[in-house]
Amino acid sequence: MAIFWHRYVSLVVYVQIRQLPLWLFLWMLSPGVVAAGREIETRILDLMERVPLIDGHNDLPLQLRKLYRNQLSKIDLHNINSTNTNIEKLKLGRVGAQFWSAYVLCNAQNKDAVRLTLEQIDIIKRMCKEYEEFELVTSSVGIEKSKKIACLIGIEGGHSIDSSLATLRMYYDLGVRYMSLTHTCNTPWAETSAHGLHHFYPRNTGLTEFGKKKNKGLVMVTFHTEFVSCSSTANVSTVADHFDHIRKIAGTASIGIGGDFDGVNGFPEGLEDVSKYPALIQELFDRGWNESELEGVLRKNILRVFTTIEQVRDNSNLKPDEAEISVNEVNNSCRLNFANIVIANKKHNISGKNSQEKDTSSVITIFSMLTCICLQVVLVR
Repeated sequence: MAIFWHRYVSLVVYVQIRQLPLWLFLWMLSPGVVAAGREIETRILDLMERVPLIDGHNDLPLQLRKLYRNQLSKIDLHNINSTNTNIEKLKLGRVGAQFWSAYVLCNAQNKDAVRLTLEQIDIIKRMCKEYEEFELVTSSVGIEKSKKIACLIGIEGGHSIDSSLATLRMYYDLGVRYMSLTHTCNTPWAETSAHGLHHFYPRNTGLTEFGKKKNKGLVMVTFHTEFVSCSSTANVSTVADHFDHIRKIAGTASIGIGGDFDGVNGFPEGLEDVSKYPALIQELFDRGWNESELEGVLRKNILRVFTTIEQVRDNSNLKPDEAEISVNEVNNSCRLNFANIVIANKKHNISGKNSQEKDTSSVITIFSMLTCICLQVVLVR
């Protein structure tokens, strides 16, 4: 039995030594063959140094809330080992930019989702300001110019805006640059693919008029074991199979990476944390993906989409959309209905009109009585 080790993939080959020519066996162990293996690996690492990864989804902020109550003073992000993510691992993984997820649980919908989302935006901004290895950016140009790990903010799930476009605009002003339509729960205006986990707004209508969106985006491939294998086990090859499938259906220009580290329990063997991204790129390269395609997956595809969106924003004369979702679609006990307040006020004004003169005379009478009392006090003194 001969065992050949690769940095990321171990391969066990069983051979009958007596059937293997001595010259071939010696050739397989020669420095030239070992060097060839290192050359491929070096080529991938050099590629990722030149075109560092932009990852579209990381839930470290969620773990900071769960484990440390968003108290940065209690941890050191350089080498924290209770998460899939730390600064040293990000460097090893050749991560050049990271979209940090401002995620709150679906159970917060119709309650305090907006407050919790604001708190998650706050921890992301504080984290990126506190560590010199990070730099908070809000544009495609900012990503390309940054010499550090560029930090961006994304919101996971439309329940975070409480069906309010004004809230979405305020998130943008705070630096948020994307929001997924749903997480694992429906919103009043969009349907999730995760059926049965929550029971908010049950229906089968996809997007309502309020929730319409544009296309020509990216498929950001996640690494969660149960998502990529529908079981509790997976490896780098399993994830690469999904890349191959999307490549066949939509082309490599439609693919990005959103690892979802620290957002779930269970990642494929060989992709256990953010330091292991080179293993995936190595696997794709070994399957015949060329450097141009890999550059797209790593960075250029998401920059293209980001730049296109910014061009639409800058060249559009559209004013902010003032549309409001129908009250009937979002009616719940935690939502104040201003229409009812206006109606109630009108009724109060009508009923109060007849008693206005009485109220006025009563005020005059009381004022007169107080004046008399004051005069009496003065006279007594």
